[in-house]
Amino acid sequence: MARVKLDHVGIMVRDIETSIKFYQNIVGMELKDRVPHTNGEIQLAFLGFNGSEETELELIQGYNGDLPAEGRVHHIAFTVEDIETEFERIKSLEVTLIDSEITILPNGYRYFFFHGPEGEWIEFFQR
Repeated sequence: MARVKLDHVGIMVRDIETSIKFYQNIVGMELKDRVPHTNGEIQLAFLGFNGSEETELELIQGYNGDLPAEGRVHHIAFTVEDIETEFERIKSLEVTLIDSEITILPNGYRYFFFHGPEGEWIEFFQR
């Protein structure tokens, strides 16, 4: 394989402005770029962390109004440094939790899931 990096994860959204604000304010990402698609209908937004060249999140508005027919990304996982602090922070916000507690795997990895603005599953994960 010539490529060794996941470039981006695309999520189709109905309201790109709401989704941008969510990923900025709740997840802590920064808007890196906004791009209108060449077809004139689709809007794209790319978000990341601290201006680095890591995997980006791509929000896509206008591709298809019937999002479930296209399929959805099951979840996006974000590494966090302190899972307990993040769990308490997310619980204090107007965010719908999927998990009522942090899950601890046999290898010590810990995580919890919550919903994004389009119903997507977001995982905060600590190794």
